[in-house]
Amino acid sequence: MDPIQQPLCDIATAGRFAGRTPRNSSPPELYNGVVARHFARQGDEMRKFNTTGLCIPRKHYMVSTDERVRQIRAMVDEGDYFCVNRGRQYGKTTTLFALEGALRDSYDVMSLDFQAISTAGYSTEGKFVAAFCRILWRKRAKLGIPTSVQDRVREIAQTGGGEAELDQLFLLLSDWCEESERPLVLIIDEVDSAANNQVFLDFLAQLRLQYLEREKDPDAPAFQSVILAGVTDVRHLRSKIRDEDQHKVNSPWNIAAPFSVEMGFSPGEIAQMLADYEADHGTGMEVDAIARQIFDYTHGYPFLASRVCQIVDEGLVGHGFEDLAAAWTEFGVDEAVRRLLSETNTLFDSLMGKLQNYPELRSKLRALLMRGEQVAYVSYDNEQQQLLMYGFVRVEHNKLVIANRVFEMLLYVFFVGESEADPGLRIAAGADRSAFVAEDGGLDVPKIMAHFIREHNRIHGESGERFLEEEGRERFLTYLSPIINGTGTYSMEGQTRDQRRMDVVIHWLGRRYVIELKIWRGERYHVEGERQIAGYLDYFGLRVGYLLSFDFRGTKRPGVERIAFGDAVLFEGTV
Repeated sequence: MDPIQQPLCDIATAGRFAGRTPRNSSPPELYNGVVARHFARQGDEMRKFNTTGLCIPRKHYMVSTDERVRQIRAMVDEGDYFCVNRGRQYGKTTTLFALEGALRDSYDVMSLDFQAISTAGYSTEGKFVAAFCRILWRKRAKLGIPTSVQDRVREIAQTGGGEAELDQLFLLLSDWCEESERPLVLIIDEVDSAANNQVFLDFLAQLRLQYLEREKDPDAPAFQSVILAGVTDVRHLRSKIRDEDQHKVNSPWNIAAPFSVEMGFSPGEIAQMLADYEADHGTGMEVDAIARQIFDYTHGYPFLASRVCQIVDEGLVGHGFEDLAAAWTEFGVDEAVRRLLSETNTLFDSLMGKLQNYPELRSKLRALLMRGEQVAYVSYDNEQQQLLMYGFVRVEHNKLVIANRVFEMLLYVFFVGESEADPGLRIAAGADRSAFVAEDGGLDVPKIMAHFIREHNRIHGESGERFLEEEGRERFLTYLSPIINGTGTYSMEGQTRDQRRMDVVIHWLGRRYVIELKIWRGERYHVEGERQIAGYLDYFGLRVGYLLSFDFRGTKRPGVERIAFGDAVLFEGTV
C-alpha cells in the first residue's frame, strides 16, 4: 500500500484489538471481574443506546442530565416563566422528565403533554377547556388535585365543556394554586401541536395575565413557574387584539425569561456516555478520541450523537467489522455516519419537510452552503429565526453556520441531487465510477480531477467567467457525488468556506482526502491556498492534498500536475 495513502484504520488492523484491556485499567482478569459484577447488578437487562422516546438511565446509555436540571431548577426557584425550544429530538422530553423528578421534593408539578389534545380540541374555548380538564382528570392520582378543585375538573371533563370559557379554567387553576400546600409548577411539552391556534394564544395570554398579577401582588394565586417546551418558540407568536377599531399585534408570551441552558452534548459528556458503555463491553476503544470524533460530526446534537453510537453498537458487527473492538474505531464512526446519512428517520423527515414547505428557507440554506455566502446574524430577521428554531443553523462568531457536519452533508446531497444544472456531468461520473477506485481500495483523486476537467470542458467549453464563479464548485460536487455515494461521504471545512474557496473532505472507507476548491485570484493567493491545504494535511495526519482551481485567464493550462510542497505532495488541477 502507498504509505502516503495509509488508511486511518482498516478492518483487519482494527480486529486485532479484540479483547484488548483499555488503557490505564487493571489487568484483564480483574477488569473482566468488574464487568461481570456490573452485569450481575444489571440483571438480565442490558442497557442500549436509545433514539426513540424517553431515555431512562437504568435502560439506556445516556448523558447525565444533572447539570441541565440544576440550571433549570434555579430558574424555577426564581419563579421564572420560560420556553425550552430546541430542534426535533434534542432531548427536551428526557430533560423535563428528569426535572419533574428533581422538583417534587419542593413543589407540586403539573406536567402535561399537549399532543393529547386533538385538532378539534382547539376549535372553541369550551372544547379546549374540556380537553385540558380531561388530561388533568386522567392524571389526578399523580397530580394530587385538591378535593374541591377535583370535583370541578371532573364535571367539566365529563360534560364536554359546553359553554365553558378560559376564565373559568383559570379560576379553577388559581384556586388550585391557592389551596395547594406547596408551590405549583406547570410544565407543558409539545406545544407545537397548539401553536397555530387562536385558543392557545388566548391561553398564553391568560397565563401572562396571571404572571403580571403575581408580580403586582405577591400573594395573588399563581403558578410558581411555567415551562413550555417544543420546537416552536412561542415568544414569537402573535395574537390580534382589537382595540377600538384597530388591530394591534402583541405577543401573548412576552414575559418569558431568556433560556440559555446548553441542551447539546459536550465532548466530555459524550465521553462519559461512552465510558459507561466501555465499562460494560470492554472494547478497548479510545474513549476521548471517539467522543471528539462524534462531536465533530454532530456538534453534540443529542439524537445524532446517540444514533451514531447506536449504529456502531448494533449495526456494524458482521457487516464489514469483525467485532465491537473493530467497530469502535475512527473507521467505524465514519461508517456509522455514512449509514446514518443513507437512512430515513423522523429527524431528517422533519428537516426535509421544512425545506419543501418553506422555499425561502431552502434558498437561504443553498446560498449559505453552495455559494459560500457569509451571513451575519441578525436577531430580528424572521428567516434566520426560523432556521435557528428548526435546528438547521447555529450562531458562531456572530455568523450563521450549519448546525453540524451531519446536517451539512445531508443538505449537500439534497441540493446537489435536486440540481438540474449539469445532468451531463452526473451521467459521466456515474459511467466512470469504477475507474476511480485504486487497487488498494482507496480513491484515485487525481484521476477524478482529471476526468472532471475533461468532461467539464467537453460539456461547457468556453463558458463565461461570471457563470463559472457562481456554479463551478457546484459542478464539481455534482460530478463527485455519484462517484462516492453508497461508499463514502463528503463534508466541508467551515473555516475556509466562502465565495472564493472551500475545502472538501472526502471520507472513504476509513481514509480522508482533502480537496481545496478555489477561484484563481493571483499567484500570491494561490500560494496561500497551498499553505492552507498543507496545514489541513498536518491536522488530519496526511501527506497528500489536492487543489482544484477555476482559472479564467486566457493563459491557463487545463489538467492536473503533481508538485512537492515541503513534506507534502499536492496534486493541482486547473479548470
